[in-house]
Amino acid sequence: MRLPGAAHLVILSRGKAKKALDWTRQVVTRLGLTLNEAKTSIRQARKESFNFLGYAFGPHRYRKDGHWYLGASPSKKSVAGIKQKVGDLLVASHTGAWAEVRDRLNQILRGWPAYFSYGTRTTVYRAVDNYVYESVRHFLRRRHKAPSRGASRFSDEVVFGELGVLRLRRVQLGPRS
Repeated sequence: MRLPGAAHLVILSRGKAKKALDWTRQVVTRLGLTLNEAKTSIRQARKESFNFLGYAFGPHRYRKDGHWYLGASPSKKSVAGIKQKVGDLLVASHTGAWAEVRDRLNQILRGWPAYFSYGTRTTVYRAVDNYVYESVRHFLRRRHKAPSRGASRFSDEVVFGELGVLRLRRVQLGPRS
């Protein structure tokens, strides 16, 4: 049974993880609660990643020179979640006016980076932007019965420019230099 307001926590420790976990179990037990053993584990954060509250924490590789660092980024599950929301909105059966569809899409796109504004985001934002572009282009191509893939009629500049779809990389990271 999960209690309302149940706490989620991560304990970071240098070499004393087992002792910290035992202490936490004792405190939680004194409070009349129990740890969810299925979700409780000890990890080597310098060597393996773990997900917590939508983020992936652990080793990340710096793309420019390949060195490793400890960091955080939106988890794969979180990225899949926003893609699912975008996909659910941009279905052929959605017959609302483009302004309504765009406003709802932008509401989704504005909310996601408001939460995921910490850590390494550029690669994830780029992936979501690409997915949004392809989905919007496909949605509009079907809606307007464009004879081709719609890439020229609904280019990147058109979708993120005159059609007013938000680009995540610009929402949180600012314009490209």
